Amino acid sequence: MRSIGKCPDIPNFPFAMRFETLRELYLHSIDSFGPRPCFSMYGGESLTYAEFSERVNTLIDIFVHAGLNSGDKIALLSNNMPNWGVAYFAATVSGMVIVPILPDFSGPELDKIILHSEAKALVVSDKLFTKVSKEVISGLNLVVRSMNLGVIHQTSDTLGSVTIPNGDDLAAIIYTSGTTSSPKGVMLSHRNLCSELEMVSILQPVYPDDVFLSILPLSHTYECSLGMLLPVMWGASVVYLDKAPTASVLLPVLKKVRPTIMLTVPLIIEKIYKNKILPQVAGNRLMAALYKTDWGRRFLHRIAGRRLAQLFGGRIRFFGIGGAKLDPTVELFLLEGRFPYAIGYGLTETAPVLAGVNPSMVRHQSTGPMLEGVEARLDNVNPRSGEGEIVVKGPNVMMGYYKNPEATADSFTEDGWFRTKDLGVFDRDGYLYIKGRLTNMILGPSGENIYPEEIENVINGHALVADSLVKEDMGKLVAIVHFNREALEQKYHTVRENLGQKMENIKQDLMHYVNSKVNKFSRISVVVENEDGFEKTPTQKIKRFLYTKKK
Repeated sequence: MRSIGKCPDIPNFPFAMRFETLRELYLHSIDSFGPRPCFSMYGGESLTYAEFSERVNTLIDIFVHAGLNSGDKIALLSNNMPNWGVAYFAATVSGMVIVPILPDFSGPELDKIILHSEAKALVVSDKLFTKVSKEVISGLNLVVRSMNLGVIHQTSDTLGSVTIPNGDDLAAIIYTSGTTSSPKGVMLSHRNLCSELEMVSILQPVYPDDVFLSILPLSHTYECSLGMLLPVMWGASVVYLDKAPTASVLLPVLKKVRPTIMLTVPLIIEKIYKNKILPQVAGNRLMAALYKTDWGRRFLHRIAGRRLAQLFGGRIRFFGIGGAKLDPTVELFLLEGRFPYAIGYGLTETAPVLAGVNPSMVRHQSTGPMLEGVEARLDNVNPRSGEGEIVVKGPNVMMGYYKNPEATADSFTEDGWFRTKDLGVFDRDGYLYIKGRLTNMILGPSGENIYPEEIENVINGHALVADSLVKEDMGKLVAIVHFNREALEQKYHTVRENLGQKMENIKQDLMHYVNSKVNKFSRISVVVENEDGFEKTPTQKIKRFLYTKKK
């Protein structure tokens, strides 16, 4: 590790640090921040960095006494808790490979991932243990309960051995959630992850006094890298919840924890906007009239932005949003409300952030410039729009897909740049604007590039819509819509059965609403109701291939 600068606010404290391995990062933090708070459960146990280190050493000892060696894979299937981080670091500092698995995978998918990864051990929470088949469990050397690090199953007492990892060694295999295909195992090296943390630290400094409130699953690369590894690197503390982050759960937690940093996905802040902000405006005639004017909207947004900051405990200085495109209307509220939000862009394959901003740099609907150290270009640029596929180079780009050379080859250009398969455009200042997925783009009748995600953002902004998907059928754009039944019944003061009589009018009203807000070639021709909701991946993205395939 070497320091590459000093923070002016904290004497003799390194502003950005460069580590070659997670082991170096871990040892530095344990040595520097021993008595400081590290991980805690809201309303439950709390660990200092020194206590965290003791648990890591205990688990390493368990691994070694079950015959595990450096290079062996350790599957990690657990809800968020301090021992999630214990398992992650116990594996990586020992030169083993951690395989974090999304809890929302089905039982057969979990079996398939554990077998494909060739994991020899599993650290698992009580609720998720029953999802893994007995056959898979019996084939493992070791199964450890994440709650208390107790051994559930062990087939060997041979003594293993560990070695010190280097930067090019494999640190983690993370299985993507498969919006278009079966999950693929993304291989990230120690250098991939450490480089990512260094680049993000330059963009947004983190300090030992920072308090992170973690509400996203740690098995997401986004939360793991920025919500666990980053605070450990800087000696900050992280608070976990043992419940889903619904509004009723979050409000008292925010009041007590008063976090300074949070990471989230658009869905959470969009729900707050729809359920808390909009109703206040719509329910008051004067406010509704004011809201239709530019100055009135900005004025009301500013008041609501202050209230939102207080709702979050009054100390929030970085509210990171990633994982999907943020609704433009919701972002405008955050921007004009001066709420300290920031948007980032990246993929699991890039550990994950490629581009981003801090709250002082935001521009409406942009992810910001590429991180320092990441190169980017656009391939196959459309001469009319200037949009092209974003391809990148950087130290955070994955090693490849585990045991999948064909998919790895397809993900890189002939000259070695990683293909994000996202379409975007850069402005003069290097700010990136994401347009949509290359695989989702629809070619219009006159050669226009139509991005269904942009139309879906408009549809989802409607108060009666829960979710939507736009596809092309026989030259027409079709919107498949899952309506918010609770909102419908409340608005029309009727029960589900009687809504059917009004549904055609509701669909027509929605179509007019959307077509008044999109360009001519992005107008929808048909609205189809999806009563049961969409089938989604473990990261809550719609499995588009199930709905867009030709019949």
